Amino acid sequence: MTPAAESDRRRWVYADADQQRWVAEEAKRPGRSAFARDRARVLHSAALRRLAAKTQVVLAGRADFPRTRLTHTLEVAQIARELGQSLGCDPDLAEVAGLAHDLGHPPFGHNGEKALAEVAAAYGGFEGNAQSFRVLTRLEAKSFAGGRSAGLNLTRASLDATAKYPWPVRPGSSKFGVYADDLEVFDWVRQSAPDGRRCLEAQVMDWADDVAYSVHDVEDAVHGGHVRLPRLAEPADLDDLLALARDRYAPDVEVAELGDALDRLRRLPFWPTAYDGSQRALAALKNLTSELIGRFSYAAQDATRAAFGGGPLARYDADLVVPRQTRLEVAVMKGVAGFYVIEPQGTGRTHRRQREVLAELVSTLWHDGGSQLEPWLRPAWDSAGDDAARLRVVVDQVASLTDVSAVAWHDRLCRNGASTADRRAGGGAAERP
Repeated sequence: MTPAAESDRRRWVYADADQQRWVAEEAKRPGRSAFARDRARVLHSAALRRLAAKTQVVLAGRADFPRTRLTHTLEVAQIARELGQSLGCDPDLAEVAGLAHDLGHPPFGHNGEKALAEVAAAYGGFEGNAQSFRVLTRLEAKSFAGGRSAGLNLTRASLDATAKYPWPVRPGSSKFGVYADDLEVFDWVRQSAPDGRRCLEAQVMDWADDVAYSVHDVEDAVHGGHVRLPRLAEPADLDDLLALARDRYAPDVEVAELGDALDRLRRLPFWPTAYDGSQRALAALKNLTSELIGRFSYAAQDATRAAFGGGPLARYDADLVVPRQTRLEVAVMKGVAGFYVIEPQGTGRTHRRQREVLAELVSTLWHDGGSQLEPWLRPAWDSAGDDAARLRVVVDQVASLTDVSAVAWHDRLCRNGASTADRRAGGGAAERP
């Protein structure tokens, strides 16, 4: 098939409605697809650049080798592009989903997400995926509609492809993909989508995310000395590791099945048995990541093809099929990083202080009446009709910061835990909103 015919085939899969934008625009360059334009918009966004200084697992800036949120994002985008293309998805659209999936993550990774969820609990909460949707449709300004920013004004299909959790807040669940005041554009995106179902491109993005961080977090942990490969066979560590993997990543699975999954991985011919930092060891570790990414991606590709046939698949033509054994292998890889890196950090003084920094910063910005917000957010504060809307603006500000800038803002505004307004009044730390 010629490149032109391949391009025509992909366009045929996507309806005109999939390529519509919230704000109508004229095409700028003949022959350039709507999804290629979306990809460029996300790639050139400030929100993507900020991910370079946001934590993935190891605190950003502490060492040169470990992933940041940006390098993780680029790796997810590459995996999503190739896996999506192999199934018939538009590769630019699949890549957009990967590039955009973490744009809403706040400083300090999931630890920061927990802190903002706590301070915003009474006003709609905080969720990184809902924040990503807000960044794309409101905060990262490129187009305006009806007096307000329409964000990057991506196509309906691209916004849908980023929707890991395509529903608003639900009782009993901490996962959701949209805040109440973003429902208008969300409902437009989901106009003809089955209720609560993710499109194929979103499922590809989600699996690419799982594959990337399960493999790369272990690579970073081995390189950083957190994981010594021989310890994965030691019974004392193994029991606790498998229990954590089950509780956090595979709650409906027996521990023995996860043990079998780890055994399968350790028996693979490319699984290294030791790591000493030499070039040969680095090459073996890099080969491990490459082989595992291929193993997990091809398993999903082959199983999806077996279920839905060999034709082009996109949008709601199919669901991504991931074999159970593959899911368990990914879960146990997550468990390795979780046990040796994430869990020890999560209970430490550093993580507690990170949560305090963000909570104190929210409190200060709130009680200073919006005066310390950046100029691009002050109009939203001024036009906010109630406390919920004002707190959402403050959370937008704090979530946009990098790890480094969050600390700098805190040092500047929250000396000794007191806000500017409190110091003027001679009071103590402000009460949290």
